[in-house]
Parts: sequence; structure tokens; C-alpha cells
Amino acid sequence: MNNFDEVLEYVENLIELSSIQESILRETFQGKKNFQIAQEFNCSESHIKKEAAKLWQKLGQELDENINKHNVRSQLTKKYRVSQVSKFGHCLQVDKGNINICDKPLQCTNILSKKFLSETKNKLPLIDLIEAPEINYNYGRNLEINHLKKWLENKTKLIIIYGLKGIGKTALILKLISEINIEFDYVIYKSLDDIPKLGELKNNLKNIFFQSQITPLGNVIEYFKSFRCLVILDDIENLFKTEELAGQYFSEYQDYDKFFAQIATKNHKSSVILISQEKSPDMEILENNHHIRTLKVEGLGESAKEILREKCLKNKENWDKLVTLYKEHPTYLKIISGTIKQLYNGDLTEFLNQENNLFIGDIKLYLQPLLERLSELEKKVINWLTTQNQPVNITQISANLELSKSESGILIQSLLRRCLVEKVVIEDKFYYELNNIFKEYLKPNK
Repeated sequence: MNNFDEVLEYVENLIELSSIQESILRETFQGKKNFQIAQEFNCSESHIKKEAAKLWQKLGQELDENINKHNVRSQLTKKYRVSQVSKFGHCLQVDKGNINICDKPLQCTNILSKKFLSETKNKLPLIDLIEAPEINYNYGRNLEINHLKKWLENKTKLIIIYGLKGIGKTALILKLISEINIEFDYVIYKSLDDIPKLGELKNNLKNIFFQSQITPLGNVIEYFKSFRCLVILDDIENLFKTEELAGQYFSEYQDYDKFFAQIATKNHKSSVILISQEKSPDMEILENNHHIRTLKVEGLGESAKEILREKCLKNKENWDKLVTLYKEHPTYLKIISGTIKQLYNGDLTEFLNQENNLFIGDIKLYLQPLLERLSELEKKVINWLTTQNQPVNITQISANLELSKSESGILIQSLLRRCLVEKVVIEDKFYYELNNIFKEYLKPNK
């Protein structure tokens, strides 16, 4: 349901909402996370979490359901629709992705192309994108989309998507879903932001599968064998420890690694897409299997200028410079474009003349959480890289930081998996440098 106001009216008839709880509900429906909501309200993330917890508890008691930020949209949408059916009698029809209750149309909640639903042998796929955020940009990524479409057509079992926070990984996959014309029986998006135990995730998936089945199957892999499923699991990095090397599973979530290996190696006809800010060593080992594909999501390229056009920035002759400075990163460019509008009335030339160094501003909200995940030795490496004006090799890192070459290699490998360090080829040899945005942020007095 795109009309949030209808849901809000339904909720207000159930419970009394404070102004901040109403805002939390609205922003959660739009896919915003707690730290983003806190930023908008200029308060701490912990305060938003406390208010949200109170809200979910009140809703749960009223609806007799276990409500949390991940299922609130699906639960309220379902309850609202049931309430509408009860008003008009049980006359619900589904036609080409639209829901009609006694000739009253309700639009589907998520993006869905006509191609995706067409000619599926008189049946529609079951689509659950309730937990997917609402993405308000749809730029470029044609090359990546074409790779992903080809992999899905070839029935690739496991696809790993990784890249920096805010680079557009989820937006890419939602755009893919809107364009694919492959016949899937199920399309499901799940976020692991609340870090569910594997058993809980499997039960959630089986409950979705069971909606269209008379007799339930034994486990998730059996559904993958019996049906053509596309399952997207987002926020995989939440399964990994912080303050350790990249991709180290928390002990209580180690069974996810075995589950992903099963998906990659078992005989079935489905595809699972994992979206993460960092890659685990186990994922790299799985890449040796020809049923696995990995895609690192990087800058938008030429399409990044669409952000500047939407923001109505002046001085088009300098757009390329701004895009290059901020690594074609869509979120960074949206933030900095807003700053230019606010401080310089959209005059890009004036901004570039005033700012001798790379302006970070609110981009720090996307940088600091990544740095907090690093191990102490990784921090030592990137702090030293901040002082270097040229790319360096493993030998230089070892000598300057008093580390063995083996230790230095492991640390650089981990930073590459986090997309914080970039590889440079000079005369057929590998050198490494820190991402320039992080380099500027880490300079003294920032």
C-alpha cells in the first residue's frame, strides 16, 4: 500500500500515538533505519530505539502479534486490508498485481513490472517485498543489471553483492526485480538488520512459502528444489563481528555460513542474493564454485550526474569534478548536493572555490559506523595510509608498521573486503591506497 495515511488512520483508531511515534512509524514504512530517523530529529539513536520499542509493544498488544520494525509494515498492511474486506464482505480479487476489494483498487506496496507478471502460465508469483525499503532514485546501473539478469537466467544459485554503505546495493537489486522477466514462483526480500537466528529466518521463509501451498515441505532447501525462488537477504554484515577482521561470524550465527554453503552446493533451481557491506573469507572460498557469482558495487559513473541535475546544481561544467571528488557515490553526492544548495544556493563553482579540501559534512554519518567495525590493527594500517600521498605495497606497509608481510597481507585483504582500501596496478604490480573520502575524514582536526 503506497498510501501511508490510510494505514495511519487505521492505527490511530487502535492506539494513541505521540508525534515522535507517528514519525517513527512513517519513516519505518519508508525503509529508514534508526540512525537515519535520529539524524532527521536531531536526537540520539538510542532515544529513537526506546520510542520505537514502546510503539511496537503497544501495537503488538493491540493486534495480538509480535511487532517489530521489520514486520510492522507487513503486519499493518495485512490487518488494514482485512479490516477493509470485513467492511465490504469477502470479495477480494487479485488482477495483474493490483488488489481490488469490491471494485475498490488498492495498489501493491512495491515496485513490480508488468513484464515480471506477464504470461506466467495463468498463475502469479508470490511476491513478498514488504521489508524492502522504498528507494527514491533509479539511476543507471545498466551494466550491473545485465550481469545479474544473465546470472539469474543461468540459474546461478548464490549471488554475493557487496560494497560501501550507501553505494546503492539494495537499490540495484530492487531495480533488477522491477526489470526481470524470468518466471519465478516466489520473490522474497528479507533484511537481517534485527539479526534473526537462522532458525527464525528459515521459519519466516517457510511461512511465506506455505501461503500458497496446501501441504508444507520439510525445509527451505526442499522449497528451493520444488519451486523457482528468488530470495534476497540484505544487511548480511550484521552477522559479522565488529572490532575483528572482516567477515568473521558471531558464534551464534556461524550456522549461516553452512546454510549459504548448502545453497551454493545443493541441487536446486532457485537463486539467493546476499547483500552486504563486507565480504567474509568463507564467501571468497565459495566463489570457486561455478554456481556462485560476486559483484562489487562501485560508483554510478556518468549516471551520477542525474543526482546533480535533480538537485538543480548550477555550473554544469564543474559537475564532472564534483562527481569524481566524491567517487560517484550516490549517497555522498546527494548529501553534498544538499549542502551546496543550502550554503551556496546551488552554486557549484563557489563551493569548489571555497572548499580547499574535500568537504565531508554529514557524510561522516556513513563513514564512522564503518570505521567502528575495524580491528585495532586495521585502524593502525588505515591511519598510516592517511599519511601517504602515493599508493604503497605490502613491503612498505610491513616495514613502516613493524608487521610481518603475512600480517600486512591479511590486514590489507580484510580492508579490501570492506571496500576501504583500493588496489592500484603499477607496472604489473599491486599497490594499495586508502579511499580518498575516508582519508580526508581521518585527517587530524576533522
